[in-house]
Amino acid sequence: MTVTADSTEATAPAPPPEPAERKSEQRTQADALRELRSPVRWWTRSGVLVAAVGALSTLVPFAGIAELGRALLGPGPVEGGDVAGIAAVVAAALVAGWACNGLALWLTHVADARLQALLRRRIVEHLGKVPLGWYSDTNSGMVRKAAQDDIEDIHHLTAHHDVELTGAIVLPLGGVAYLLWLDWRLALLALVTLPIYLVAYAKMMRGFGDKMIQLDAGFARVSAAIVEFVHGISVVKAFGQANRAHQSYTRAVGAYGELYAGWVRPILRLEALTSMALAAPVVALVSLAGGIWYTVQGWVTPIDALAEVLVAMIIPSTLLTLNQAVTAQRKASAAAGRIAALLRTPTLPIAENPVEPQGYDIEFDQVSFSYDGSSASALTGVSLECRAGTVTALVGASGAGKSTLAKLVPRFYDVTSGAVRLGGVDVREIAPDVLYRKVGFVLQDVRLLRGTVADNLRLGRPDATEEEMVGATTAARIHDRILELPRGYDSVVGDDAVFSGGEAQRISIARALLADTPVLVLDEATAYADPESEAQIQDALSAVARGRTVLVIAHRLATITGADQIVLLDGGVAAERGTHEELLAADGRYARMWHAYADAEESAR
Repeated sequence: MTVTADSTEATAPAPPPEPAERKSEQRTQADALRELRSPVRWWTRSGVLVAAVGALSTLVPFAGIAELGRALLGPGPVEGGDVAGIAAVVAAALVAGWACNGLALWLTHVADARLQALLRRRIVEHLGKVPLGWYSDTNSGMVRKAAQDDIEDIHHLTAHHDVELTGAIVLPLGGVAYLLWLDWRLALLALVTLPIYLVAYAKMMRGFGDKMIQLDAGFARVSAAIVEFVHGISVVKAFGQANRAHQSYTRAVGAYGELYAGWVRPILRLEALTSMALAAPVVALVSLAGGIWYTVQGWVTPIDALAEVLVAMIIPSTLLTLNQAVTAQRKASAAAGRIAALLRTPTLPIAENPVEPQGYDIEFDQVSFSYDGSSASALTGVSLECRAGTVTALVGASGAGKSTLAKLVPRFYDVTSGAVRLGGVDVREIAPDVLYRKVGFVLQDVRLLRGTVADNLRLGRPDATEEEMVGATTAARIHDRILELPRGYDSVVGDDAVFSGGEAQRISIARALLADTPVLVLDEATAYADPESEAQIQDALSAVARGRTVLVIAHRLATITGADQIVLLDGGVAAERGTHEELLAADGRYARMWHAYADAEESAR
C-alpha cells in the first residue's frame, strides 16, 4: 500500500473521449440495442401502437368536459340526450384508455419476458463455447453485470418506458392538435412557457457526457483509495502511519466533492428558477390570464379557454416522463453495448469432423503460446511426451509457464503454434464434450457452486452412486469433514457448508476422482492443504494415478520425487527432464532447486 503524501495527486484523471469518439460509441450502443431487441420488435411495436390509442382516449375526457360546459352553459335549453351522450362518450373513452394502457403494458411485458429469456439463453450458450481460460482472465463481476444488471436496464426500457414514452408524446401532441382545431392562438398559449424551460435545460445539459465521465473517474479514485486503505490497513497500523494513510482517501473524496459541487451548484440554481416555468400554478395562471384576454378580445369563448387550461396542465408531467425516458434509453443503450461485447467474445473453435482419441498419452509438439498472440511468448518450442499411465511433474520458478502448459491439454487456451495431442489426435480436433470426459483437472483456484455438497461432487458425473461418491471423498480425506456438517452431503455450500481453502481443494479433488477421467491435470492441487492433509492427499492421488495419465504441478518438490518424469520449465522452455535421481545426478538447475528446498525444509523444523 502506498501512503506517501502525493500518491493521489500523482494519479491524473483520464481525459474524456473526443466528441467524435463519444458519438461513434453512442451509435454503436444504439445499434446494439436495436439488434438485441429485434426478436421482439413486433410485440413492442404493437404495445406502442395500443399505448398511442390509449393516450388519445385519455384526451377525450378533456374535450368532453369542454363540450359539457358548452352544452350546459349555452343560451338555449339543455338537451338531456346531448348531455347523456357526451357523458357516455367520456365514460367509454376512460374505459378504453384504461384497457388500452393495460393491454399495451401486457404486450411490452410479454416482449420483455421473451427478450430476457432469449438474452440469458444466448449468454449462457455463448459462454459455454468460450475457452475455459477466458474465465480465469475475466472478472466474474463483468459476467454478472451483463447477465443480471444490464438485462435489468433493458427490462425497464422494454416493459415500461416504451409505453410511458408513447403516452408522453402522443398525449400532448393530441392536446395541441385539439387546441389548433379550436383556435391556433390557444395552442400557442398552452406552449408559451415551454421554450423558457427548453432553453434552460439545453444549457444545463451542455457538456453532460464529459462531466459524467469526470465524475465516474473521480468516484473510481475514491473507491480505489478505500480498497487501498482496507487492504493495507494491517501494514499501515504496524508502522504507525494510519493518519497519513487516511490522507489519500480524504484528498480523493475532497476532489470528487469539489468536482460534483462545481457542476451541480449552478445547475441547481438555474433549475430552481426555470422549473417554475412548468410549475402547475404558473401554467394555470398564465393559461387563465391568456384565456381571459382572448375571451375579452372575442377570439375564443370561455369554454374554449377552459379547454386550453386543461390541456396546458398535462404538458409539464409529460416532460418529466420524457426526461426519464431519455435516461432509460441511455442506460439501456450502454447495457446493450456491454451485452453485445460479451456475446462477441471469441468462442472455442470446434472441428467440423471431430476425431475420437485412441489412447491416453499426451504429446506436446513444438508448442509455443502467447496470451495475446503477438507479445512475448509464455511458451516457446516445448516438445514433451507423457506416456499413458505415467505421472509427469512440471516444476520451475513462478512464471516459467507450468500452469500455461498444463492448461493447454483441456483447451483452456489453444496453442499459438505447434500441437497438443491426446491419444495421437490434436485436441483441437476432439469434440469438447468428449475431451472433458477424457481429461479431468484440479486447479489452485477452487470454485464450489451454490448447491449441495453432493451436487458439487457429482458435477462431472451426475449418475454416480452414493457409494462411489463416498469412496471418492474418503480417498480425498474429506468424507469425515462432510459428515460433521448439519445435513451431511445434503448441506448447501455457502449456507450450512463453509469450507476452508484446503477443504475446498479436497472437495475439488474428490470431484475429479469421482469423474474418473483417464487423464488428470493437477495444478498445485495441494496448494491450500496443511502438511498432514497434504500427505494424505498425496497417498490418495498416488493410488488413483495408477492406470491414468497424470500431469501435475507441485510447489513442494518432495511431493513429486516419485514421478515417472520431471520437466523443468525455465522462461517458457523445457530446460531439463528426467527422473528425480537423474536430474539430481545432472547437477543442473533442478538439483539447485532441490538443495534449496531441502535446506529450507530443514531450517523450518
